[in-house]
Amino acid sequence: MPGPVPKRSDRRRRRNKSDGPDLVKASGGTAPEPPPAAEDWHPIAADWYASLAESGQSQFYEASDWATAYYVAEAMNRNLISGRFSAQLFQSVMSAMTDLLTTEGARRRARVELEREAGGEDPAEAARVTLMETYRRAAADK
Repeated sequence: MPGPVPKRSDRRRRRNKSDGPDLVKASGGTAPEPPPAAEDWHPIAADWYASLAESGQSQFYEASDWATAYYVAEAMNRNLISGRFSAQLFQSVMSAMTDLLTTEGARRRARVELEREAGGEDPAEAARVTLMETYRRAAADK
């Protein structure tokens, strides 16, 4: 989707406007197991690849997505360990990372929102969010 990054759904004012055409749905395969990272990868590439399994968007990954992620990590590794940094390879890696929905902007453009469970790392923030949600619901009921 071209243009600026869309706002999160809870930040949009117009809730009556359709988000676009209906989605075409198909059943996915069984939940794939990600291939293990290569032992000789650069630590940055290995950490990025490992972080995918812990990220929320990975619940949507199919086997082909994990194969793509493996290839991206391999390209990232080659760029990091080479003596000469390639800007073109870096751009290709970043583009592929966007296709894998690894950034907030990419997820918003694809209309995917990840929500953390209340009571995460910061209890004060979770309490504030819960309180604001209570106020929002109370205002909507009036």
